[in-house]
Amino acid sequence: MNEYLESVKKRDPAAKSILSIILTYPGVKAVLMHKVSNFFHIAGFHLIGRIISQTTRFFTGIEIHPGAKIGKNLFIDHGMGVVIGETSEIGNNVTIYHAVTLGGSSPSIDSERQRHEKRHPTVGNDVVIGSGAQIIGPIKIGNNARIAANAVVVKDVPENATMVGIPAKAVKLENKGSFRPYGVDDKVKDE
Repeated sequence: MNEYLESVKKRDPAAKSILSIILTYPGVKAVLMHKVSNFFHIAGFHLIGRIISQTTRFFTGIEIHPGAKIGKNLFIDHGMGVVIGETSEIGNNVTIYHAVTLGGSSPSIDSERQRHEKRHPTVGNDVVIGSGAQIIGPIKIGNNARIAANAVVVKDVPENATMVGIPAKAVKLENKGSFRPYGVDDKVKDE
């Protein structure tokens, strides 16, 4: 728990103290409550898991399906409008900003067949996903990737790539490797 809270403090310059993170960060509350709902989901108590996740959504504005698999130190900054679908998998040290969707692309027909399919993205380690980004379908986002604000990603993203636009495409960045909260800076070049 302490490692998690320290990781949040390192990634958010507005974080003044661990206590303020615990009391006022909806993303932290959503991630912690996901651990509870996920426990019930894995144990086969799906309805209880969904009730916990929907109650958390009511209080935080963040919807994480109890079946989603989340690694350590997920930081959802601001968080309002974040949706993480049932078969999503998120690696370690991922940062997600508000209004992001990790969603499925399957139509809402033939649901019985889709119940046992991978429908949502797999996000690697140390990924930053900017506000409003939509990552759709059973695609893979490579480690250290950056997804710019409002990008729509519908294809696999290689490691260390920065994706911008609709549909998202890779761009080259100067100063690669430093933390860019929205995935881009003022030195963007088309690849």
